[in-house]
Amino acid sequence: MQKHLAIFKDLAGEEILSGRKTIECRFSKAKNPPFGVISSGDLVYIKPSGKEIIGQFRVKKVIFYDGVTKKDLDQLRSQYEKELIVKEDFWQKHQNAIYATIIFIGDCARFITPPIKPPKKDLRGWVVLT
Repeated sequence: MQKHLAIFKDLAGEEILSGRKTIECRFSKAKNPPFGVISSGDLVYIKPSGKEIIGQFRVKKVIFYDGVTKKDLDQLRSQYEKELIVKEDFWQKHQNAIYATIIFIGDCARFITPPIKPPKKDLRGWVVLT
């Protein structure tokens, strides 16, 4: 089991902790984490951008896409849009992605105080901790 730090924009972290958002998608043009480095059973710390860690979730299942096509994006949108809780321009924004990581969210827990203070000081949206 590995631990990860995921950075979330807006209220996505709160949506996960409330149980409304049950799937997290990460798209990229390069093989950036979490692509290929996350597995079911892994622990993901939830950190809103510019704030401290607010909670965690356990990964239930992961699907990787290597060579994402428009057909793949259309299929993902039709299957998972309700569980993703994304902004209107989400799919348009990721239309040129080559890699996709679909993370199914398992058990969640909110923290009163953050369990760690990650040394992250850059713009990465995902960091593998262990």
